[in-house]
Amino acid sequence: MKFSVPRRAAALSAVAALALAGFTGASANAAPSAALAAPDIPLANVKQHLTDLQSIATANGGNRAHGRPGYKASIDFVKAKLDAAGFTTTVQQFTSSGATGYNLIADWPGGDPNQVLMAGAHLDSVSSGAGMNDNGSGSAAVLETALAVSRANLQPTKHLRFGWWGAEELGLVGSKYYVNQLPTTERSKFSGYLNFDMIGSPNPGYFVYDDDPAIEQTFKDYYAGLGVPTEIETEGDGRSDHASFKNVGIPVGGLFTGASRVKSSAQVQKWGGTATAFDRCYHSSCDTTSSINDTALDRNSDAIANAIWTLSAGTTTPPTGTVFENTADVSIPDNGAAVTSTVNVTGVTGNAPATLKVDVNIVHTYRGDLVVDLVAPDGSVYNLHNRSGGSADNLVQTYTVNASSEVANGAWKLRVQDTAAIDTGYINSVKLTFP
Repeated sequence: MKFSVPRRAAALSAVAALALAGFTGASANAAPSAALAAPDIPLANVKQHLTDLQSIATANGGNRAHGRPGYKASIDFVKAKLDAAGFTTTVQQFTSSGATGYNLIADWPGGDPNQVLMAGAHLDSVSSGAGMNDNGSGSAAVLETALAVSRANLQPTKHLRFGWWGAEELGLVGSKYYVNQLPTTERSKFSGYLNFDMIGSPNPGYFVYDDDPAIEQTFKDYYAGLGVPTEIETEGDGRSDHASFKNVGIPVGGLFTGASRVKSSAQVQKWGGTATAFDRCYHSSCDTTSSINDTALDRNSDAIANAIWTLSAGTTTPPTGTVFENTADVSIPDNGAAVTSTVNVTGVTGNAPATLKVDVNIVHTYRGDLVVDLVAPDGSVYNLHNRSGGSADNLVQTYTVNASSEVANGAWKLRVQDTAAIDTGYINSVKLTFP
């Protein structure tokens, strides 16, 4: 969060633990009365995104600041996740302080294009640290909410859009650029913009933006349901990316857990913690994954999903066929041994179909050096990719595998080996669909 704007009057490559994730098959001015219930956002998934962003910072001079390689790597990391989940992504470039900056925009298919509900967070850190609370926390929670939209196959009434902003720490540069590029007719289509900047502070408070009344009430109602009191956000009022949208007449709202301001004794009584700064690591080198408050991050991640589901008013339909997926990142050693991403298939009778679909997303600097196989539960190997397609980057592909001789139930493995030196990459996800 940037605090240099005058305030209005107050009123990759981390080695991830291999985890299995199987899946089977109105206007912001007036919240819908019977919105579909939002899913619980897995805290472990949000924290894994933070771990990956921390690893990016560590590998790139300790930060993810505008104009630094860690920021571009952060953009690439988030984009790969969204591409694999079925979003249409756009990387928008701008120039600030003599360096190229990037915004990432992700659109979920469907919904009324004349009613756009957008959620966003700035992805850059300051140069002095990795920026895990400011603002890895908001970026990771928005990312996992977007992935939850995909997993649920949400079909909202409104069109859903997500954004990750660059150069916020230099004065909201990225979000201002985005809004300024929008024609007036496009701005008028926004029913709301939701902003999430610092939502896992180590000594947290629970603050809600007092801007658009319907958005504000949506967040307040959610927290009231948890029995957690909230206060109006004033410390960063107008100093994060929502200001860019508000200044052109777009309704805004958001959440915040506090920065350098000291928690009062009354707030300690209300929320616990200590009468010290909400975030003692604000804009410093100790803003790492170890400074995140898990309870605040979990509550706010769920509050984001609740707002998206409530304010977009949609329905879900099961995906076609039975789907099993592993979305855990698995690092691929450079010119090393093969690694696997395992998907456990259960509850499917008989053999696999001749039209078994295998969706692969591998983030890699040179796909032409990869050998990729699908290994069936009995050990049979189906080659998907064998050092072909000499593209200099990622492998995102859907394959059809005739595995009709294989018993469907069991552990299926995507096996990947990097066969040449000077490459980096990881398995982003693998999905099996049984029609």
